[in-house]
Amino acid sequence: MTFWRFGLAAVGLGLVLLTAAGCAREAAPAVKAVPLRARAAPVVPGRVTVAPARTADGSKITIATFTGSVSYVLHNGSVDPGKLLATEVTAGPKITGAGRARLLGAFNGGFLMKSLAGGYEQEGHVARPLRAGLASLVIDKSGSARIGTWGSDVPAPGEDVYSVRQNLWLLVSGGEPTKQSARWWRWGGTIGKQEYVARSALGENAAGDLMYAASMSTTPADLAQALAGAGAKVAMELDINPEWVQLDVASSPGGPLRAAIPGQHRPADQYLTGWMRDFIAVLAPPVSSPRRAA
Repeated sequence: MTFWRFGLAAVGLGLVLLTAAGCAREAAPAVKAVPLRARAAPVVPGRVTVAPARTADGSKITIATFTGSVSYVLHNGSVDPGKLLATEVTAGPKITGAGRARLLGAFNGGFLMKSLAGGYEQEGHVARPLRAGLASLVIDKSGSARIGTWGSDVPAPGEDVYSVRQNLWLLVSGGEPTKQSARWWRWGGTIGKQEYVARSALGENAAGDLMYAASMSTTPADLAQALAGAGAKVAMELDINPEWVQLDVASSPGGPLRAAIPGQHRPADQYLTGWMRDFIAVLAPPVSSPRRAA
């Protein structure tokens, strides 16, 4: 997340005179207000840290935490949302150009549009109407992102919302797994109607860092417990089933990608060659050009 620090500009103070007899306060002369000047917070290099976690029932979960001055971009898939937004948005099925040069990682989005698991807005264009009460990943125009319940926690008053990806309800709230997280059958249709399948989720910790968690065999409750245990204060489920769960990361911005989830089905360059479903790219801050001497 990006925060701003403000320096307080000096203002002239009116002289205050006290009369010796009555010690009465005289009105201070009018002072022209000097606006506060915003100063950008220091840019911190982006980084992704991938660590394994294991739950009490033996589920092996991969957690990737994105830190530093990273930004997030929601990409439209070639099929879903596909033509609903294809002519409206710039971030399409492939990561290319400047985005590729800054790429630290990429991961899957949520359920298909037809599942009616929530709304979808990208770059100010709506493919499916946003719904109050659902878990939402909100990305503003600066690329900062946070997670919350739409209409309650997000968006913040006056927030310059750019893209929103909704998917069901919160898995983690207030740093604890929700009661809903224990009801695995409520978290999407699984292959063979099995409880343990490939699943993914996205959390946010107290520092505002996003945390992606996934496994090729786990439950919603396991994801919630793993994320809460790793420090997530809030979390939402993303896509499920083996074809759709995918995390690819680079050790440095723009570097080679590697598949980060043991056993994931899709190749590490899938989001570079093009993908049919929506996904989120994580970008390191741009490298500033050195200033020329005067």
